[in-house]
Amino acid sequence: METKAKKFSVSMLLTELIVILLGLLFLVPFYFLLANSVKSYSEILSDSAALPTVFQWSNYAEAWKATDFPRAFLNSFVVTVLSNILLALLCSMCAYKMVRNSSRYNRLLYIALVAAMVIPFQAIMIPLVQVVSGLGIMDSTAGLILAYLGFGAPMTIFLFHGFVKSVPIDIEEASRVDGSSAYGTFFRIVLPLMQPIIVTVIILNTLWIWNDYLMPSLILQDPLLRTIPIATYAFFGQYTKQWDLALPGLVLGITPVVIFFLMMQKYIIEGIAQGSVKG
Repeated sequence: METKAKKFSVSMLLTELIVILLGLLFLVPFYFLLANSVKSYSEILSDSAALPTVFQWSNYAEAWKATDFPRAFLNSFVVTVLSNILLALLCSMCAYKMVRNSSRYNRLLYIALVAAMVIPFQAIMIPLVQVVSGLGIMDSTAGLILAYLGFGAPMTIFLFHGFVKSVPIDIEEASRVDGSSAYGTFFRIVLPLMQPIIVTVIILNTLWIWNDYLMPSLILQDPLLRTIPIATYAFFGQYTKQWDLALPGLVLGITPVVIFFLMMQKYIIEGIAQGSVKG
């Protein structure tokens, strides 16, 4: 028994060491980002792996002004919040209807949505831009939000669909007996029970939408509508790359979403675990 326990402890120790090493390996890019964000341009080019000899904190002030960070932050915030609200509300209602009314049409629609999850964005970005342009909402926040709603719906509905199966239908039937309408049952009974998966969906979609570059670059042209990734990309020209300003701009851009993720990460596993229950 002691030998078995010893072997188990050694194997666990090796596993933990491997996990720690892998964690450190994935943190290396963050080291380069943070260390070089406070270096001068010449020092970045001479030795990007070394710690800074002199901390150039003024890089952050210059990047703040060059990107018009308050405006870019507000644009990203508005797009992310409104996209999340629409995705969470509409997709939860759609998934609930599919589960509770399991008709052939709903099953086919669900299969189509799951199949759409494997289609890469690059394959549909031109038709998507054509649709947005045809609706007359190109170069607008509304057009970008609509594009996120369409592209993010399949995954969001898939997560909600699995979670709704774990919601007891007896609670809904009791609400109907008490005279509640279908909408009243959903908003007063079902939606509050879906809080774990709603938080999970919001976290996952926030990480995607906030950091996305390709979609805004296709739809937004007005400099006043630029999101943070688009504003940061302005430091990369055809012939020059302003690394001493681009790297602080990247740090400023990812800091809000990193803080948000650290605050909300405990809900991810809870929501996905409950959504994996099969009905």
